[in-house]
Amino acid sequence: MVDDKERKGSENYYKPVPDKKPAKNVDEYLAAVPEEMRAVLENLRKTIRAAAPMAEEVISYRIPTFRYNGPLVHFAAFRDNSSFIVASKPFMETFSSELWPYDISGTTIHFSAKNPLPALLVKKIVKARIEENGARAKIR
Repeated sequence: MVDDKERKGSENYYKPVPDKKPAKNVDEYLAAVPEEMRAVLENLRKTIRAAAPMAEEVISYRIPTFRYNGPLVHFAAFRDNSSFIVASKPFMETFSSELWPYDISGTTIHFSAKNPLPALLVKKIVKARIEENGARAKIR
């Protein structure tokens, strides 16, 4: 696993064009991603939409975000890998046995175009996050 400090100091992050404004929507965001990773992220987006058709798709913190009773999941593209952010640390432990092939940092799963996240795993994670957010919404 790569240490966060090592990752942040590396040149691995995908850097958008400096003068370009942040994406206003997910289509704009994906249009700026290199082709190989764009295809992987479009499949991830499609899988998330299928698992959470009621979720709102927005740009938050400059990355694609799905919201349903609060933040559900996010994804982001970087130069050498991409991230799927599930916003729940305890929740990550629930799926640890299925996530071992991926680099994990906090609530973030790092993956590549050569080793994308399986659609079935993404669906399970999204559905579990829907339940988690729903339970939290009922408590309020």
